[in-house]
Amino acid sequence: MNFEHEPGMDVLETARLRLRHFIAGDAAFVLELLNDPAFLQNIGDKKVRTLAEARGYLLQGPMASYAEHGFGLNLVVLRESGAPIGMCGLLKRPNLQDVDIGYAFLPHFTGKGYATESAAAVLAHGREQFGLQRIVAIVSPHNRASIRVLEKLGLVFERSIQLSGDANPVSLFAPPA
Repeated sequence: MNFEHEPGMDVLETARLRLRHFIAGDAAFVLELLNDPAFLQNIGDKKVRTLAEARGYLLQGPMASYAEHGFGLNLVVLRESGAPIGMCGLLKRPNLQDVDIGYAFLPHFTGKGYATESAAAVLAHGREQFGLQRIVAIVSPHNRASIRVLEKLGLVFERSIQLSGDANPVSLFAPPA
């Protein structure tokens, strides 16, 4: 049995962090994260306002992605305490040709290098475990902190794209050509 794809099982470890698949029991954390003002401003409103909606988000989002692709967004916890601090993982969006990396952290845990540390591990894992040669990222053009993370990961601005007809344009970052 490949435990890597079992919900709730560890996917990766870094020096300070553990990444594991989400489970329905993570709904309270997800509710808090998805309603954080920085998440709403930089990523968007997922319209998740209750625990039931947070469970639905997990079931239809990350957990469905694990089943379909073998990867998805993962819960990021501190190795020492086990405290959940954010999420980071790979996404396969229907309206984007490449797999992209996504991450979000509660405000108390930003600016400490956790996004860079977890995203670097996820990128390496995507290449090694899933053979993904090109992993991209999308970011709001005004999100300077996230752009700095992507640049530290070696990704460069490629072009502006619009993911859906009514959405604001986002910046696509990719490995250098």
